[in-house]
Amino acid sequence: MLTIRSLRSYYESICALKAVSLHIQKGEIVTLIGANGSGKSTLLNSIAGLMPKTKGTIQFEDTEITNLSSSAIVKLGIALVPEGRQLFFPMNVMDNLILGTYPFYTFRNKKNLYNKIDRIFDLFPALVDRKKQLAGTLSGGEQQMLSIARALMSEPKLLLMDEPSVGLAPKIVESIFQTLILLQKQTGLTIFLVEQNAKLALNISQRGYVIETGQIILSGEKEELMNNKEVIRAYLGKE
Repeated sequence: MLTIRSLRSYYESICALKAVSLHIQKGEIVTLIGANGSGKSTLLNSIAGLMPKTKGTIQFEDTEITNLSSSAIVKLGIALVPEGRQLFFPMNVMDNLILGTYPFYTFRNKKNLYNKIDRIFDLFPALVDRKKQLAGTLSGGEQQMLSIARALMSEPKLLLMDEPSVGLAPKIVESIFQTLILLQKQTGLTIFLVEQNAKLALNISQRGYVIETGQIILSGEKEELMNNKEVIRAYLGKE
């Protein structure tokens, strides 16, 4: 589904990604782990069309998307749940959800839009009673649910998730990850997950990659990575 070859991304003259290559197959959950500043968010932003300077190729299904705009990439079926949630805080829950459909919204498909919202509330029932509540007044867990829900409103084939557990209580994190598993099983959604909790992320994934200083240094099935001594030492902690 997604193939990246020799990708380099830059912040002005600084090379943040150095010849990154990887692939993700349809229906997989794939995890990317690495230290802060290693290039994880840069890679997701590059896939989503948010990096100003990139070299190499990003192929999504039958289309090269390396130089496409972020809105064009969303229309092809890729959605990003950004680090820090980045909701529209002065707007309510419903308006944030509706904004998730902006590439496709027309007056004619308004009925279909509300059908989508009903399905979202089935996934995240905690948001049902918050429809008219401002996003900025939600709890951290509710904000993360809304950020994921907003991305799902575009009906993506590939969901990019950047640090969904940051700042959340363990029970909320577990609930969100169970929802991701449910989505994959029920809809076949493909997920590329960047997560600080490496053990939890690998547990729900089929495969993973390890990135350091902008380079992929290791990849493998989840069992391989979870039993790798260097991964245990750096990211999983001692048994």
